[in-house]
Amino acid sequence: MVEIQILEKSDDYMRFIVSGVNVPFVNALRRIMITEIPTMAIDEVVFLENSSILNDEILAHRMGFVPIKTDLDSYSLPEECKCESEFGCNLCRVNLTLEVEADEKSMTVYSGELKSENPDIVPVSDKIPIVKLAPEQRLKFEAYARLGKGTKHAKWQPVSMCTYMHLPEVKIDPKKCNACGECVRVCPEHIFVKSPDGIKTQNELKCTLCMDCADACPQNPPAVDVTWDKNAFIFKIESTGALPVERIVLEAVKILENKVKDFSNQLKKG
Repeated sequence: MVEIQILEKSDDYMRFIVSGVNVPFVNALRRIMITEIPTMAIDEVVFLENSSILNDEILAHRMGFVPIKTDLDSYSLPEECKCESEFGCNLCRVNLTLEVEADEKSMTVYSGELKSENPDIVPVSDKIPIVKLAPEQRLKFEAYARLGKGTKHAKWQPVSMCTYMHLPEVKIDPKKCNACGECVRVCPEHIFVKSPDGIKTQNELKCTLCMDCADACPQNPPAVDVTWDKNAFIFKIESTGALPVERIVLEAVKILENKVKDFSNQLKKG
């Protein structure tokens, strides 16, 4: 039976334990989160004026990596939209514009100066620098944001971090341990502490399975035993801000479930 225990959670970050699963399952979930959940990103930029030091191609590339807040319920992927148009429509495309000119002093153009036709589809942060303009330089363009997947380009990845590791299990054999403190000294995560009753463990979830403690223990075999649960994992997920991290996890589970159903149906047909 699959069990989930949430350790930390915010809009953009989640750390949780999932147990009752194996490596192929959690790795499939991780890969789906990175590459198959649609998000909004600027896909096309039409420059009307650009006298900045950066050429059009570099600016367009930079615009593509500005994280855009995403509404998966209101917009469709371009290839799935009913309009069937290469230019898109208001169901698969959002128009953003920028027009700015430096006066007597140089200035930095930030993502917050982008004007979107949909107030819900805007840059995640308004403090992302786009370009610096010298006096009398001018920038004017129209940008089009569309849904896409990380399989096509990294700018559509909804996560900036998505990792997992086995759930660590750290044990100390009191019959072998002489409380020398070597494990306390070398542990980078401070898992071990000295007490009147000998060496104790704390915050075992922070263990990185580096095995430094076992290597430093003078006993042979070591008094410290570091292992891991083969069916339990610690997941760490950080969103770019395009989607809430909880929505990313739910969408990944939904996509994985559909893949399993499709595979099952193909087997039945075969």
